[in-house]
Amino acid sequence: MVEPADRSSTAGQRLGAPESFGVSTLEPGLRPPAQPPGRQVSMRVQMLDDTQEVFQISQRSPGKVLFDLVCAHLNLVEGDYFGLEYQDQRKMTVWLDLLKPTLKQIRRPKNTILRFVVKFFPPDHTQLLEELTRYLFALQIKRDLACGRLICNDTSAALMVSHIIQSEIGDFDETQSWQHLLHNKYLPDQDAIRDEIIDCHREHVGQTPAESDYQLLEIARRLEMYGVRLHPAKDREGTKLSLAVANSGVLVFQGNTKINSFNWSKIRKLSFKRKRFLIKLRADPTNAHHDTLEFAMASRDCCKVFWKICVEYHAFFRLFEEPKPKPKPILFTRGSSFRFSGRTQKQIIDYVKDSEPKKVPFERKHSKILSNSSISPQSASTRSHVNPLLMTPTTISRLVFMQKSMSQNCAYKTTLHCYIVLLHAQYLQDVSSEIGGSPGSEKSSLGGPHVAVNGNGSVNGQRMGRTAVLGAEQSAEIQPLSPLTSPLLTEAGYVRNDEEDEKFPTDKAYFIAKELLTTERTYLNDLQVITESFHSAVGKDEAFPDSVKSLISANYDPVYKFHQGFLKETEQRLAQWSGRSNAHIKGDYQRIGDVLLKNIQGLRQLTIHLQKHSECLVELERACRSSRKVETLCRDFEQQRVCYLPLNIFLLRPLHRLLHYKLILERLCKHYPPTHDDFRDCRAALADISEMVLQLQGIMMKMENFQKLIELKKDLTGVEDLISPGREFIRLGCLSKLSGKGLQQRMFFLFSDCLVYTSRGMTPSNQFKVHGQLPLYGMTIRESEEEWGVPHSFTLFGQRQSVVVAASCTSEMERWVEDIRMAIDLAEQSSSLNNDLLSTSLSDNKLSEDGGGEQESEDELGGSRSSLERQGHRGNTTVHVCWHRNTSVSMVDFSIAVENQLSGNLLRKFKNSNGWQKLWVVFTNFSLFFYKSHQDDYPLASLPLLGYSVTVPSESENIHKDYVFKLHFKSHVYYFRSESEYTFERWMEVIRSATCSTSRSLPSTRKDLY
Repeated sequence: MVEPADRSSTAGQRLGAPESFGVSTLEPGLRPPAQPPGRQVSMRVQMLDDTQEVFQISQRSPGKVLFDLVCAHLNLVEGDYFGLEYQDQRKMTVWLDLLKPTLKQIRRPKNTILRFVVKFFPPDHTQLLEELTRYLFALQIKRDLACGRLICNDTSAALMVSHIIQSEIGDFDETQSWQHLLHNKYLPDQDAIRDEIIDCHREHVGQTPAESDYQLLEIARRLEMYGVRLHPAKDREGTKLSLAVANSGVLVFQGNTKINSFNWSKIRKLSFKRKRFLIKLRADPTNAHHDTLEFAMASRDCCKVFWKICVEYHAFFRLFEEPKPKPKPILFTRGSSFRFSGRTQKQIIDYVKDSEPKKVPFERKHSKILSNSSISPQSASTRSHVNPLLMTPTTISRLVFMQKSMSQNCAYKTTLHCYIVLLHAQYLQDVSSEIGGSPGSEKSSLGGPHVAVNGNGSVNGQRMGRTAVLGAEQSAEIQPLSPLTSPLLTEAGYVRNDEEDEKFPTDKAYFIAKELLTTERTYLNDLQVITESFHSAVGKDEAFPDSVKSLISANYDPVYKFHQGFLKETEQRLAQWSGRSNAHIKGDYQRIGDVLLKNIQGLRQLTIHLQKHSECLVELERACRSSRKVETLCRDFEQQRVCYLPLNIFLLRPLHRLLHYKLILERLCKHYPPTHDDFRDCRAALADISEMVLQLQGIMMKMENFQKLIELKKDLTGVEDLISPGREFIRLGCLSKLSGKGLQQRMFFLFSDCLVYTSRGMTPSNQFKVHGQLPLYGMTIRESEEEWGVPHSFTLFGQRQSVVVAASCTSEMERWVEDIRMAIDLAEQSSSLNNDLLSTSLSDNKLSEDGGGEQESEDELGGSRSSLERQGHRGNTTVHVCWHRNTSVSMVDFSIAVENQLSGNLLRKFKNSNGWQKLWVVFTNFSLFFYKSHQDDYPLASLPLLGYSVTVPSESENIHKDYVFKLHFKSHVYYFRSESEYTFERWMEVIRSATCSTSRSLPSTRKDLY
C-alpha cells in the first residue's frame, strides 16, 4: 500500500519491516481492515525520522484504516501511544479522528501532510515493552528538544543530548563528537552548553543505542514539560494561562511553570460552552477552589480540540477497555458523540505480555553504529562463533522469511543470507555429530561444533561469496536470560526416535533410588559453587576477611568431600541395579537402604559442621554490611552464570538436603513391605536422619527467614534496618492500590510487624522503591468490594492511614486477608518490633501517590545516574516474577519449595515442534533450570513457574505418548515427557507445589513442615 518514491528504501524497510501488513494496533492479531470500494486517494505521512511515506486509501475509509496502515508499515505493536496530527483549514493542529472518514476531515489531501507523532505520554517509560516503541519515543523527545517545546535546565538538556549523540555515533571521540555537534542542531541554544554536552558524552562509553534511549526517557519523564502540549487560555480575571492534559489529569501553566493540577479523581465533568472551558470538581470541604472552574479560550473550536484530547487521555490511562459507543437516539441528540477509539494502556500492556510478538530487527536511521536489534556486518577481521541456541529448522525458516521480505538493495540482505547458510551448515553438523558422533569435530563452549565466518566470506574455510561477518555480541552466552521468556534450548537435543527409549527396571524402588542419585548430582554441583567457584572468586582478594574465608572453607569442604564419596557409591549401586555392570547376581544390588544407612551414619559425624553453617551465613552478611568492597565481590559473583541462585541459598543447601533424605526414605519405607530385605536398613536410616532434622530444625527455620530478609533487602530501596531480631517475613506479592490516579500496581511485603508497599524502580537496577509502611499493631481489615465497586478489594485501617487494595482474584484476596489477620494477631501479642523501616529521606519527605512522588529534581539526575550504574541487575528474582505475573508467594510456599526440589532427564517438546529433546532439568526456587547434561556448570536457560498451570495433554493435542505433562501460561505451552509413572507423578507433584500457592497459616504449618 505504500507508493514507491525516488529513494533507495522506504521507512518501513529501513526499520526492517516485512512487506506484509503485520499487526493492526487497533484489532490485535488481525490485518488492517478491508477498505471500502471506491476511488483510491494518496495520503502523505511524515514519520518521526523526518521521512515521508505515501499511503493509498479508499475515499470512504475511516481514519482508522490510514492509522493502521502506518503502524503496520512500521511493524509497530504498541501503536496506540501514537497518533496522526495535521493542520486543518483553520490552521489549527488537530488529531485525525479514527472513526470518521478521512476525507471528511482532510478536505485537501494533496496539500496536507499528516505527522505521525506520540500522542499519549506514559509516566513510566518501562511500560513501553518494545524497543522499537522506546526508539520512536526517543525520536519524539529529540524533536521536542530541538523545537524548544521540552524546556529544562542546562544540566538536563546537556545530559539528554549526550545520550542522543551516544545512540547516533557511539562512544566518545573528541573530534567526531565536536564535528557531529557542529553539523546537528539538538537545542535552540546548543552552542552555550556544548562543552557540558561533550563532558556528559565522555561518560557513556560502552552504552548501546537501546540503553541510550532508556536513559533519555528516564531523564525526560521527570521534567515538568514532558509530554506537555500547551493550549492558551485565560482565567476569570483575564490572566494569561495555558491548559494541558497529562496522564494524571488537567494541568494549568503560567508561562512554562505549572501552577496547578486537577487529578482525574477530583474531576467530575469536563465540558465547554462557546469559548468557555469548564472543569467541574467533586465536592470537597477542604478544597479552596470553586466547584466549577472556568477558562476562556480563543474560540469554540479551541475549546473543542482541547476537550477531545482530555476525553482521550482520560480513557487511555484510566479505563480498562475501549468505551462502548452510545446508542443513537431516535429523535433528538444531546451532547457530543465523540469517544476514544483504540486500545487503552492496560489493554496494550496485557496484549504485549500475553502474545509476546516476535521482535523484528530494525535500523536506526540517524545512528552510525550497530544496534543490538539489527543484524549488521562488523569489521573484516572479526571472527565469531555461531550461537548454538539458534540452530533449529524453525529459526532458520524464520530467518529465510525475513530475508525474502527485505528489499533487493537492503544492505543486510547478503549478510543475512550468509548467516542462514552458516546456521544451516552448523545445524546439519550438530545433528550428525549427535547421531554419528564425529569425534574429530572441534566443539564450542556450549558443546556445538566450531563454525566461524571469516573476513573473506567463508564458513569453516569454505567460500560463501560476498563478505559476511557476524558480531560477537550476538552470542547468547553473554545475553542475560529474561525471567519471563521461553527458554531457547534447541541446541541441546535432536529429533528423537521412539526406538531410542531407554529400558529401566520396573520396580518403583529403583526410581526412588534414581531420584536420590539425580538430586545428589545437583546437590554436589551446588556445593561446588561454594567450595570452588566462590572460593576462587574471593580467595585472592585481600578485602575479603580471612576469618570468613576460613570459616566457610572449614565447614563446607568436609561436607563436599563426604558427598563426593556418597555420590560415587550411589552411582555404582544404580549401575548394578539397572544391569549395566558385570554383576551376575542382581539380588544383592537391587536395594539402596544399606548405602543410605552407611552414609547417613557418616553424615552424623559432620553435625558440628552443619551447625556452623548458620554462623557462616551471619558472618558473611556482617562482612558485606561492614565493607562495600566485600558486598561488591559477592554481588559480582552472583552475576556469574554458575551462581544461578542467590548466593545465600547455596549456603543453606546442606541443611535442606537433610529434608530430602528424610522424604526419600519415607517413600521407600512406605513402598517396601516389612518383610523386604531393604526395609530394615531404610527404617534405621530414616530414624537417624529424622533425629538430625529434629536437632537442626530450629537453626533451619531461623536461617530461612534470615536468608529471605537478606534477599528482600537487595530487592528494596528506601528501607533501613530490615534485618532486625524478631522480624519474620510472611508474604510478598502484587496488589493494586486505589489512589487518586485510580488502581495502581504495587508490590506489597508483609512482615510480622508491618506491611510495606512499593513500586518497581525506573532504573536498570530493577529494585523496588518503597512508597509507604503500615504498622500492623492496631490495624483492622475489612472487605470493601461493594463500597468501592472494585472486584476483590479490601481496606486496611491503620492508626495513621487507611489503604484500599485489590487482588487479582478471589483466592489471592483470601490468602492476603488470612495472612494479614494472622500477622495482626502476632503484632498485638508482641511489642518488641514497631520501628520505622523507611529511610530518613523517605520519612522526611513522604511520597505522594497522587502527585508523582517518585520524581527527582533535575539537578540530582547527574549524580543519581552514576550511583545507579554501580548497582547490580536483579531482574530475575521471585519478587520480579510475582510483579510480572501478578501473584504472591508466602514464606510457607518458600518452605514447601525447599522440600520439593527435583532433578533428572526430561524430553521437552514445543507446541508446534515435532521432535522431543532430551534435557537435564533442575526444579528449585519455583523455577525450571535447563542444562544440556548434568555435567554442565551452569544452566542454559530458566523458566519461572509462578502463574503456570500443569495438566495432562488432551486428546485433541495429539500427544500420543505416556507420562507426558503440559505446562502452559497464557500463550506459552511446553510438553515434558518422563521415563516412568513414578517420575511423572513426582514432577507433577513438585511443579504443582510451585504453581498452586498455599493459604495455610504460618505458625502451625512452618513447624509441621519438618
